[in-house]
Amino acid sequence: MARTIRKAGVKEVPLSEVKDDLSRYLREAETQEIVITRHGKPAGILIGFESEEDWFEYRLENDPRFLQRIERARNSLQSGRGVRLEDIEQE
Repeated sequence: MARTIRKAGVKEVPLSEVKDDLSRYLREAETQEIVITRHGKPAGILIGFESEEDWFEYRLENDPRFLQRIERARNSLQSGRGVRLEDIEQE
């Protein structure tokens, strides 16, 4: 999967600035989350994607069906109904 590691820190920007230069902030959001403020209070967040893979990974990480499937798989493994990677024979 694509990497979702972002640089440390979050940048806060007033909505009026984002509206004036959205393309610039989209580029910045590829590496750093940008909190958009309205009247000095957080109102939203801008998250950019460097690639199609980043966009795909974001969608997976936020898809309730995918998250439920992962949870079911983890529960299955915890209850002993799984196969360890080490036990799979190499062909």
